[in-house]
Amino acid sequence: MTAPDPYATPAPTTDQAAHADSSRSSLLRAAIWVAIGALIAAAIVCVLWVLLGTRDANDIVGRAFLTILLLAGFAGVAILDAHLAPSRPAWFALASMASWVIALLLGAIMIWMPERFPWLGFSRFIQFLLIVLILQLVLLHVRFYLKAFQRYDTPFTRTVTIVTIALVIALAVLLIIPLAFGEWLALAGVYWRIVVAIAILAALGTALVPLVNVLFAPKKPRPQVAHAPIAAPAAPAASTVPAAQELLPWPTYVDAVTPLPMLPDGSPDWNAYYTGHPSPGAHVFTAIAPAAHVEPQAAPAPPQAIAPAQPAPAVGYEGYPPPPPLPPRP
Repeated sequence: MTAPDPYATPAPTTDQAAHADSSRSSLLRAAIWVAIGALIAAAIVCVLWVLLGTRDANDIVGRAFLTILLLAGFAGVAILDAHLAPSRPAWFALASMASWVIALLLGAIMIWMPERFPWLGFSRFIQFLLIVLILQLVLLHVRFYLKAFQRYDTPFTRTVTIVTIALVIALAVLLIIPLAFGEWLALAGVYWRIVVAIAILAALGTALVPLVNVLFAPKKPRPQVAHAPIAAPAAPAASTVPAAQELLPWPTYVDAVTPLPMLPDGSPDWNAYYTGHPSPGAHVFTAIAPAAHVEPQAAPAPPQAIAPAQPAPAVGYEGYPPPPPLPPRP
């Protein structure tokens, strides 16, 4: 009987499963509506920038093409998130959709925002990719960090987790602002000092919870492997044969009782079968005879003269050689 796994998730009841499915579907619908609203808002912002802007036709066409690519990419990502939502936690599916909405709005603003320097057009694309990377790294950090927190939930770890997640989100915001609007912002040196300080505190909080888990969290029991008992070999070379394979009887001498000797490589000594003497280095086994029933001995008969035994002529059968002699008896 094995001990129950303390980390195993208890099977939900029918009512709990139905409630979870309904809440998940409602969150999924909400995330899809948020994506639709973000698409509409981004399109309206771009249209207003086109109508009220002072750009020439060639510049508008290029930016419109980038906007269409941005909207199509967001639609594809939103559909992918909707398909992956059933296999994810509800909060993670909603947070993932929110991160893509933020990326969509920032991308639309960066496309239609006036350029302070004409040669910085391609750099905005690189900055947008960095913004998407930061948002996704924040999501992965929060997901794995919450898994580590759930292993050992205490007031201390709960406080550290909340503060660390807030610091990570603040760090992401402080890094995204110069990437999206740094062209038009003059950030002082104290801004970057604050960014570095928050990054150090966020790294400290990220390392605290795993260290506390290593020291105090209950260990997951390792599965014990049952070892099969080792049985003594009943016959020579039986240990090298799989248990599922049928064992063949060990060959014997002509008397069908005395087993043949075994060579050092584990094979029968067939030479002893024909010569009656074991080969050098062969292991000799004793005869295995069934226990005979002991009967009361009768009175001994008077001695009689016994004629000397005459050796039987070695005659074969239909031209075959005669059987070999019996092995030497002790």
